[in-house]
Amino acid sequence: MNQAQESSGPRVRRRGKQRENPTPKAGRNLPAATLSGVGMLVCVLGGLLFLPLGFVLVTATFAIFGVWEIFRALEASGTRLPIVPVMVGTVAMPIAAYFGGLESLLFAMLVSSVAVLLWRTLEGAAGSARSIFAGVFTLSWVPFLISFATLLLHTPEGETPIGLWPDGIPPGAWQIATLLLLVVANDTFGYLVGASLGKHPMAPKISPKKTWEGFAGSIAGAVIVGVLASVFVLGKPWWVGVVLAVGMVAAATAGDLAESMVKRELGIKDMSSILPGHGGVMDRLDSIVFASPAAFILFSAVAGA
Repeated sequence: MNQAQESSGPRVRRRGKQRENPTPKAGRNLPAATLSGVGMLVCVLGGLLFLPLGFVLVTATFAIFGVWEIFRALEASGTRLPIVPVMVGTVAMPIAAYFGGLESLLFAMLVSSVAVLLWRTLEGAAGSARSIFAGVFTLSWVPFLISFATLLLHTPEGETPIGLWPDGIPPGAWQIATLLLLVVANDTFGYLVGASLGKHPMAPKISPKKTWEGFAGSIAGAVIVGVLASVFVLGKPWWVGVVLAVGMVAAATAGDLAESMVKRELGIKDMSSILPGHGGVMDRLDSIVFASPAAFILFSAVAGA
């Protein structure tokens, strides 16, 4: 009897200790992540709906911080990124997409890549191939992909405004607002379901805490948000919201896994700690950079609905 009491005592104490110090399955401080995410969303939507060029500059600023984090992570691993031409391209691409459209964005990407090549060649041959690849990869990953968000604001039939919207908020602004809402829904619902019910990892070697249950929660939550946004914000049929939600969740999840793969390759947990509950700026942009071109394609596909 005494032996049974002695053997059961430590187990009870261990269980009590676990209840006092719970560790979230998703490894994130949800209140801090929610507050910082909502704060960023309010700032971005404010610029988007009332001062479009301000939104473009905010997008470029986020891209600059993301590229800087990548630069620091690569430098710590022994890869030297040609930071000057990469930063110039990071600023140029969102602005080119906003004022010039898709052709200008592609041209800015081409010129930036050539600038990386020439800049690194002038610095010497040692490690140049790896450095050039890292520069072009960074340009393609962050500023090029995220510029598809500002591309939705381009107005080919009229003059793209520098100040306020001259004729009211255009459809492109509401499309970007829907994109951001779907990305937030993907992240929030995926966390809530994954932290409470997640048991089956999607990619255990890349991101062990991302589960199929969380992915299902992301789709379910995004579909609800997408249908409401499609009907009440975009003025489209309800099924458009379903298409957008599934596409955004798939793209956002791919972006999250892609960044996790890069971080695992570099041997780091977060790109930085600048954003409470999220880590670095790239830990927040990972979903958006992949979702932006997906949104551009999907909105073009359902334009006639």
